[in-house]
Amino acid sequence: MSELKIGWATRDVSTDKPVNIPGQFHMRISKGVRDPLQVNALVIEDGKDIVAFLSADLVVIRSGLLDEVRAKTAKLLKDFPVEKIIMNATHSHTGASHYADGKAWAATASGSSTPVPARIPHEGIEIASSDEYRDFLSTQAAEAIRDAYNTRAPGGIAYGYGYAVVGHSRRSIYFDDTSLRQGAVGGNGFRVDGHGVMYGNTNDENFSHYEAGADHFVNLLYTFDAQGKLSGAIINVPCPSQNSESDLRLSADYWHDVRVAITQRFGPIHLLPQCAAAGDLSPRILHYRKAQARRFKLKYGDGENSIHERKDIAERIADAFAEVFAWARKDIRRSLPITHVVKTVNLQRRLISDDELAFAQREYDRLKDEPFKTSGDTPQNLLSHNSRLEAQRNRFQRIINRYADQKESPALPMELHVLRIGDVAFATNRFELYMDYVHRIQARSPFAQTFVVQLTGVPGNDGGTYLATERGAANKGYSACLFCNMVSPEGGQQLVNETVAVLKDIYTEDGA
Repeated sequence: MSELKIGWATRDVSTDKPVNIPGQFHMRISKGVRDPLQVNALVIEDGKDIVAFLSADLVVIRSGLLDEVRAKTAKLLKDFPVEKIIMNATHSHTGASHYADGKAWAATASGSSTPVPARIPHEGIEIASSDEYRDFLSTQAAEAIRDAYNTRAPGGIAYGYGYAVVGHSRRSIYFDDTSLRQGAVGGNGFRVDGHGVMYGNTNDENFSHYEAGADHFVNLLYTFDAQGKLSGAIINVPCPSQNSESDLRLSADYWHDVRVAITQRFGPIHLLPQCAAAGDLSPRILHYRKAQARRFKLKYGDGENSIHERKDIAERIADAFAEVFAWARKDIRRSLPITHVVKTVNLQRRLISDDELAFAQREYDRLKDEPFKTSGDTPQNLLSHNSRLEAQRNRFQRIINRYADQKESPALPMELHVLRIGDVAFATNRFELYMDYVHRIQARSPFAQTFVVQLTGVPGNDGGTYLATERGAANKGYSACLFCNMVSPEGGQQLVNETVAVLKDIYTEDGA
């Protein structure tokens, strides 16, 4: 086995320009920076194979961002295998938009239905170019990979897992079908509820349970320099970073607080956050809010609840980081084999039925000629209204386009990365993946620890979208409906099987 060489780099990718903040159904234009957005790069090689981890404080990775990062990296580093770049979003809902600006944009079958400024009147509101930001972001990311690669040096890794309560199930399940309730409004282009409702009211006489439990594992991989000094760590947490999801300032959300908390204890080390499967989880408590409010009042005093949530989460992750570090550092490995497999898997699509097509066509026809509002309210409220209208139209148009394309393209291709570093494995996917899938993969993996990384970038324009389980699809609701799922639960199990097959293929009993 060859010795490991490790390199790190971190870049600030904040902007003070007024950019769109994706992650909601309406446009939010940034008003400054609450805390820095980052890209974090980690390169590890053994002389035979290599991986470049790249994490970014974004909601998802779309609009060809990964392609741009790889192309720019190829120019900076001759002969670097850019296909070995794994780029993941932390799923912050307060990251800057890198989505394409162009007026030629349309809701394609596989593309985003997010509204863009060029298609919506926004008189009185300055909106900076997302194309310009994407160029800046991809340049910073490529340069971070270059710096990490050029500064790589002999070092070692240690790994382990700990526990931190971060995510909670965000899908409430009811005894009755909520779409049949008197006065229920469904099919508005954003949600199609049934027995399941994302963020549903738990103070309801028909509330039954949460659809999923929660995953409190924190997977950690630490890196060390040649003298045994801690240089950085991958922190893999099964929860999106969306406590401040409605903020109008750019923010890395709870990952900023995690960086602060760990830096206070360990000094200025590099941290690379990853979101494990968490499509049905969030950092919100739904049924214990009064108790939580009292906890925060006594613990932190007055202030924003979302910021208190972030601090609370950061303390728990930092505690897990320190607890695992105390024993994991007893087993630092400096010579380990790396095997990095990149392949395309074809996953069964979530097909649109004839009835769903008729529903989408009816709603699109109702909305397509509705005019934008141009007066009678504040510029911000007008933008919010008009961008919601555009998002509704786009979502129905996307369903129509998916139906037209699905006969010729019944499978969705996805770039899959499966990586081993000794007895540790990583496996990627492009989705907001429901929690059950990570357990299916980890339970069948032959490796001591398997880090599953969701919301990784793939070649092309699309990224994100939920991948619901069988029970999620049956219960319906946002994240488990026709608008949200490009891939079926059967396709989700295909992803599990394909991932496990590669894990078993690259595994060796002695770690060599």
